[in-house]
Amino acid sequence: MPGITVEPITFSLFGALGDLALRKLLPALYQLDRAGLLHADTRILALSREAGEPAGHKARIEQALRNRVPASELDEQTLQRFGARLEYLAMDFRRGEDYAALAERVPATLPLIAYFATPASVYGDICRFLAAAGLAEQSRVVLEKPIGHDLESSRVINDAVAQYFPESRIYRIDHYLGKETVQNLIALRFANSLFETQWDQHHISHVEITVAETVGIEGRWGYFDQAGQLRDMVQNHLLQLLCLIAMDPPSNLAADSIRDEKVKVLKALAPITLEGIHQRVVRGQYAAGSVAGKAVPGYLEEENSNTESSTETFVALRADICNWRWSGVPFYLRTGKRMAQKLSQIVIHFKEPPFYIFAPEQRALISNRLIIRLQPDEGISLQVMTKEQGLDKGMHLRSGPLQLNFSETYKSVRIPDAYERLLLEVMQGNQNLFVRRDEIEYAWQWCDQLIEGWTRLGAELKLYPAGSWGPVASIALITRDGRSWYGDL
Repeated sequence: MPGITVEPITFSLFGALGDLALRKLLPALYQLDRAGLLHADTRILALSREAGEPAGHKARIEQALRNRVPASELDEQTLQRFGARLEYLAMDFRRGEDYAALAERVPATLPLIAYFATPASVYGDICRFLAAAGLAEQSRVVLEKPIGHDLESSRVINDAVAQYFPESRIYRIDHYLGKETVQNLIALRFANSLFETQWDQHHISHVEITVAETVGIEGRWGYFDQAGQLRDMVQNHLLQLLCLIAMDPPSNLAADSIRDEKVKVLKALAPITLEGIHQRVVRGQYAAGSVAGKAVPGYLEEENSNTESSTETFVALRADICNWRWSGVPFYLRTGKRMAQKLSQIVIHFKEPPFYIFAPEQRALISNRLIIRLQPDEGISLQVMTKEQGLDKGMHLRSGPLQLNFSETYKSVRIPDAYERLLLEVMQGNQNLFVRRDEIEYAWQWCDQLIEGWTRLGAELKLYPAGSWGPVASIALITRDGRSWYGDL
């Protein structure tokens, strides 16, 4: 990453032996070190409640790195350097006296990044004790989702943090915002007049956003059964993607300019009324089925499950934005577990030409689509119509892609993990890729009215077999408007 200036910091990781830290955060810090993006004087404090010899916990972290980092990207010199930066400290995050030992290890002249890889219920305590230990003024705090389970609980958590930290030093993580393709949405839209001049209700028919997972609960039953797919995925990831697709051009690339435009989109989301819930929203739960040729249990058959649970593992819905740019353009969102394929993509469907001059039997082909793939293969594809080659083809049309596949196009360039980018932005004090408090609250406000509607109506769960694309009702949701989900097999 040429042109990046790095300054020394102290990075404190609360919850350093948890799944998120060992699986994502520590490997991301290692990769930043490997890329030369950690200053020689940067120190990493791994904080956890587990007592015992620090050397043993450091060895556990090193083993996690060896397990998680690809073998081609592991080198002993970086591991040794990274290990020298790392110090383990056992502490109870709810005990104020334990923060004295932390303060002793934080140089007063360096910024402190406090990353909370902990339950949100602890955020307020950590902030209070950081302030009591005299560390608040030099700190930036990073909050992991979920921040609450509804608008009210979100406000309680944010209020607790805001007592000690201004908004300018609070970084709320949504890791989707760190993905390379999501970053390219800004460049794609606002650096190319080809797209931005067509980016409205005059030229776009509808938009699809799909985030599908093949995995089930993966040991998160306790959390997920209380949350459900709407809270876990729609309230943050899918609404953030919708905002980036739908927002008006910001005046510049400053953090608040971008976030101001995202908030306008959230405020313009039309509420889904009680009368409209059955037509606009589908709740599903996976039953037993097969994923990648392997039999898997249903949600109610998972280990330690509540066999009476009515928690949704799938949501599909139609969202409408009440403003000039998007009037009459539906946004179809769907997300689920135990789906047919691991897939995160956005599909922009452009309107057909106003007058058709080719063979009538080919008319179904006429639809330009911009496909933005976030995973598994990050890239952008524009489906366009061209003439088939050959003397005997006449004006027979074919649909084909103009394609940019990042891994193929930039073979010599490693695509960084989302957390690497986000951690680097925190270290540099840039808030562009982080979620502001009012974004969280407007997103919760919109989702809360759906949850309330489900509760009042006793909304039925639609079962779908694991390994499928969700309930049949989700197909009806979009076909009711004369459309279909792109690419489903």
